[in-house]
Amino acid sequence: MLDRDSMIGAVEELSTAADLQPGDRVKTLRGSSSGTIVRLLPDGRVVWRTDDSQAELTSLPEGLVRESKPRRQPKHHA
Repeated sequence: MLDRDSMIGAVEELSTAADLQPGDRVKTLRGSSSGTIVRLLPDGRVVWRTDDSQAELTSLPEGLVRESKPRRQPKHHA
């Protein structure tokens, strides 16, 4: 059983899924991948681009969570 604060946090994260917009930073529910929303499809699905491979993936909005802070990009040395 989850404690009260964990349960409230989970419900709040799920309720923001309907408010996702192109450009929003998101991560998967497990936190294994993160990226940026590219576009919303007419059927409600979300197309998003991963940070790791730059691949475009399609997901239900319930499978993604908006990231609370912008992710820092590593600096590339020339």
